[in-house]
Formats: sequence, C-alpha cells, structure tokens
Amino acid sequence: MFRERAIHLLLLAAASTSILVVALIFVFLGKEALPFLKEPGLGALLDTRWAPVSFVRERYGLAPLAAGSTLVTALATVFSVPFSVFGAVYIAEVARPAEREFLKPFIEILASIPSVVLGFFGLVVVAPLVKRAFGLYTGLNALTGALLLALMAVPTIISISEDAINSVPRSYKQASLALGASPFQTIWRVTVPAALPGIIAAVMLGMGRIVGETMAVMMVTGNSPIITFSPLDPVRTMTATIAAEMGEVPFGSDHYRALFCVGVVLLAATFAINLVAQRVLKRYGMMK
Repeated sequence: MFRERAIHLLLLAAASTSILVVALIFVFLGKEALPFLKEPGLGALLDTRWAPVSFVRERYGLAPLAAGSTLVTALATVFSVPFSVFGAVYIAEVARPAEREFLKPFIEILASIPSVVLGFFGLVVVAPLVKRAFGLYTGLNALTGALLLALMAVPTIISISEDAINSVPRSYKQASLALGASPFQTIWRVTVPAALPGIIAAVMLGMGRIVGETMAVMMVTGNSPIITFSPLDPVRTMTATIAAEMGEVPFGSDHYRALFCVGVVLLAATFAINLVAQRVLKRYGMMK
C-alpha cells in the first residue's frame, strides 16, 4: 500500500513538473516586467515607435513589433496551410505505401533542421530570389521571413492533419463509395470535412510554431521596427527584438523592463493559440 502510494506521488510530481515550469516562467516574466508599468507606465507601451536607444527620448511602443509579428505570421499561415493540407491528404489517402514510406521521413527530417540553418538558406537562396522577382533593393523583408516560417510550420501541420484524416472511421468512406461517389469526391466531401476539427487544430499549433520562431526571422526580415502592411517592407518581430537586444541592454533599465513586457505579450499570445488548439482537439475527441 505504501509502495503504491509512493509511486503515485512520484508520477504525480513528474506530471506536474511542466505545469510548475510554465507557472514559474509567467511569474518570472511578470516580476521583471511589472516595474515598467509603474514607471514609465503602460502608456509608453502604446507608443507607435520602438526606439529604446535615443539621445532625444527613448520610446518603447510595441505596435511596430506586434505589426511585424502579425504580418509575418499571417503570410506564413497563408503559404503553409494549403500546401500542408494538400500534402496531408495525399499522404493519407492517395499515396501508395511505398510513396508514404518515402515522404514521411523527409517531412520529419524537415522538422528537425535547426532554425539557424534554415536562416542561412533564406539569407543565401530565398532573399536573392525575392529581391530579383520583385525588383527590390533588398530581399530581407516580411515575405522572405514568411516563406521560411511556412517551411518550418509545414511538418507540424502535415503530421497532425494526417493523423486527423486517418482517424476518420472507414465506415464513412465505405458508405460514400457505396452510394456511387468517386474516390476524390469521397476525400473532399466526406473525409476532409470529417477531419476538419483536427486540421484546424493542426493549423493553430503550426501558428504557435510560427509566432515563437526567433533565429530565422531575425536573419531575413530586415529588422526594421516600423508599422507596415506591405510584405515587401523590412519588419521586426517581437521574438527577434528580444534576441537582438537582450544581450546588450543594461540590467534593470527601462529598456530591460520593456523587453520583458514584449516577452509577456509574446508568451500570452503563444499560450492562447495553443490553448485554443487543445480545446478544439478535446471538443472533437482527438485529445483526452
């Protein structure tokens, strides 16, 4: 009895570790960011410029960073979702077993490539292509960053979407075929709609991956903190700002506190996206 109780407590402690770590991260970020809300105050974060180093007046507006992150995330989602969903449908429903065994390992390898390597690929290959295609003076802009982030999100979306498609009961497909529908009609009018909640959750988890990416976007987006809606303009994301500036900022300064405020906003956004994705999975019985 005592042994079973000890094992139960040990397993409970192990399972609770991740919750404790997440809670401590929130507490740590809040502790470091809170002094900024007292001085210079919340209004400083609502400024439209991010200029933390200035001889005139330092400005800590999050709007340019949020705009850059939103633009790159939206473009990357637009690029990655159609490609990933079609890829998942092909692997799950159309590909022959030999093709499936050939394609899946390559998708998994793509997920394991370090982001800095993809950043080099974007810097040397993708950015010059974008520059020549649109006649720009530089290829380091939101579009190049979005293309790279889409490449990173594809493995996540394909893997989870494929699982969702494979989880559709075979009776649905058999009933559709028995009624005279062709295999492609069955895929697009029965299988994919039935797997849609899982596909939506896959897209949201892919978006979480995109929002949190740092190294690649810092290398190829141009790092210009401006508010723009043009994909051909250089932008700076929240993650790139933290990575680029945290190493050189004086400890305890307003700039230091402002970077923690950026971290709080970023963590809250990522947490919300993952929470919604898990709710979708649970609602449709794809996660216990």
